[in-house]
Amino acid sequence: MAELENKKHEKFCQEYIIDLNATQAAVRAGYSKNTANEQGCRLLAKSNISARVNELQSKVIKKLELTQEWVLEHLKEIVSKSMQEEEVKKFDYQSKEMLGTGEYIFDSKGANRALELIGKHLGMFTDKLEVKDTTDYALKLKAARERAKNATKE
Repeated sequence: MAELENKKHEKFCQEYIIDLNATQAAVRAGYSKNTANEQGCRLLAKSNISARVNELQSKVIKKLELTQEWVLEHLKEIVSKSMQEEEVKKFDYQSKEMLGTGEYIFDSKGANRALELIGKHLGMFTDKLEVKDTTDYALKLKAARERAKNATKE
C-alpha cells in the first residue's frame, strides 16, 4: 500500500475513484471549496497519491472482474444487437394491439459508437496533431539586435 501523509489524503483517494473528479473529491475529503480545484490537482500530482489511486482502482477492477476481453465482448454484442433490423410497430386502436408497419429500422448510433470504441482500442484511429511553426525567428532576431543597438546609443 502506498504511504500517505495523513487521513485526509486517504479520504481524497477514496473519494476520487468514485467519479474521477479531483475537485469534488477534494471537497468531499474536507478541503475548502474555494481551493478544491488547486488542491485536487496538487494532490494528484503527488506520486504516492497517484499510486494509491491506482491501487484502489485495481481493487475495484478485480472485484468487478472487468477485463479488456469483457468490455470488447460486450461491445461486440452491442454492435450485433444494434445492426439487427427491427420491425417498426404501431398501435392499432381497432384491434387494440401493436401491428407491424412493414418498415424496418436498426440502431445505427449504437452500432457506430461501439465500433468506434473497438477501433480505438485496436489503435485503428489516432488523432493526428500537426504543429507548424510560422514564427520568423530571423526577423525577431534582427528586431532584437536593432533594439539593443538603439539602447546602447541612448
